[in-house]
Amino acid sequence: MPLKTLLHILALGNLLFAESSAQQNVCGIAPYNPKIVGGVDASPTSWPWQVSLELFGMHWCGGSLINKKWVLSAAHCVTWTTPSMWEVSLGRQKLKGGNTKTEVSRKIIKIIVHPKFNYSTFENDIALLRLSSSVKFTNYIRPVCLAASGSEFSNGTASWVTGWGNVAEGVPLPPPQTLQEVKVPVIGNRQCNCLISAQSITDNMICAGVLPGGRDSCQGDSGGPMVSKQGSRWIQSGVVSFGNGCALPRLPGVYARVSCYQSWIDSHIRFNKPGFVQFTSSGMDPDRTFTCRSWESFPK
Repeated sequence: MPLKTLLHILALGNLLFAESSAQQNVCGIAPYNPKIVGGVDASPTSWPWQVSLELFGMHWCGGSLINKKWVLSAAHCVTWTTPSMWEVSLGRQKLKGGNTKTEVSRKIIKIIVHPKFNYSTFENDIALLRLSSSVKFTNYIRPVCLAASGSEFSNGTASWVTGWGNVAEGVPLPPPQTLQEVKVPVIGNRQCNCLISAQSITDNMICAGVLPGGRDSCQGDSGGPMVSKQGSRWIQSGVVSFGNGCALPRLPGVYARVSCYQSWIDSHIRFNKPGFVQFTSSGMDPDRTFTCRSWESFPK
């Protein structure tokens, strides 16, 4: 191999490593840390990676900013659509007014739906959206960290979901439609399958919710992030995917498990790669030994 070619390869490798490291330095840092169903108004700058995906000018789904040019969302939000139909709002807290100083918008120029997305089962319900131009990071616009391959979110891991979706089944978020936040614990896949009663929860999914109900994501929240905090950083564990109703008892929400898609995401984002961070829950995960029979002892 000629020396010039070798030096070029080494320089490119160093550039990619530097960009990846730089992304990890900025991702998941919210300047302010503390209605989705059962939720409350989010404070400005609490969730600076949250974006609104607008279809023909109307909020349709959520998403998360993962670097200066890319947004992560749900495949079912964008399947059968074209980039020209969409606009992305960033730095937004209210859908109706009050955002002019902090908000920016971008067109979408490319939609990448996971090639194995199944609309019937919601398997691989994940998509990447490329913005028309880079955004500048501010206190109101920042990328989230993504859970790296092999991350573990044990049963009970505290998580937060954000969005502008309905506040109850068929009940829209009232004006001024302020971004909502809700805290929900992870429910392990074994237990989640017992609850869903269809054995439809795969390793590519992660569940969260409270057994009595009352706290959940809902229509309009799809594609938005579920995050957990590790140290000073917020790490995205899931993408809002599906559920039976909204915030019903013993029916958790289901999310695409972000850590399963690191290779796929990296394969499509060559430069300025997202910040992937390993998340590890403390202690032994009680879901590892959970069986549907043990569910009989839980209060209904």
